[in-house]
Amino acid sequence: MTEKTNPGAAACHYEQLASILERKIRSGELPPGSRLPGEMLLAQERGVGSSTVRRALDILRERELVVTVRARGSFVVEELPDA
Repeated sequence: MTEKTNPGAAACHYEQLASILERKIRSGELPPGSRLPGEMLLAQERGVGSSTVRRALDILRERELVVTVRARGSFVVEELPDA
């Protein structure tokens, strides 16, 4: 089942989505080198807008968990930083 953001939660949707994706990355569900689903697909699956997905990806890039390659997508980094 796809984990959706909680509209009643105190954290912003993009922060919730970033946390969901970080959990999947750190647990190995999204292994190093794997490509994340595209923005539109993530938005649809999670029930959020594409701008929410972009902000969540910004957070993951700041945390050095993903890299984005223009016209290719976002990928989990090969070596994860400490939590």
